[in-house]
Amino acid sequence: MFVILVYDFEQKRVGRALKTCRKYLTWVQNSVFEGEIGEANLKKLKMELNKLMDKSTDSVIIYSFQSTKYSKREVLGVSKNSQEFIL
Repeated sequence: MFVILVYDFEQKRVGRALKTCRKYLTWVQNSVFEGEIGEANLKKLKMELNKLMDKSTDSVIIYSFQSTKYSKREVLGVSKNSQEFIL
């Protein structure tokens, strides 16, 4: 499945959240990740972020899609992490 993950963590935990998300997804922009991920890895990612976060101040939003067939990605301005596909 394809997911877009957005998080908002307090400054003292944001670095660990970044490192955790980078293990599973592609960094797109500050606190935004996207990519293909399997069910098992998505579950692991959620568990790791759940342990890391303070539920009274931090948040994570995950949008999941079964297919990117009907989606379009458009970047206006500077691309923070250019994604080049090599075949």
